[in-house]
Amino acid sequence: MASRSGGVFPSAALFIGLLGIFELVEKPRFQMYHTVDVLQLIASGMCLGVALMWLIVRLRDKPTA
Repeated sequence: MASRSGGVFPSAALFIGLLGIFELVEKPRFQMYHTVDVLQLIASGMCLGVALMWLIVRLRDKPTA
C-alpha cells in the first residue's frame, strides 16, 4: 500500500484561512460587514474546515501492519 505523505496542502489551507481571518480583523471597518468581507470570511472558514478535516482523517487513520 502506498504511503500518504501530503502535509503541504492542509498546511497551506490552514495558513490561508488564518491569514484571511487575521487580515479581516485588522481592518478598521471590521464592525461594518460588506459583501467582500463576508465572502472573505466564508473562504477563510472553508480553508480552515479543509485543514481540520485533513487533521481528523490523519488522526483516525490507523496503519495496517
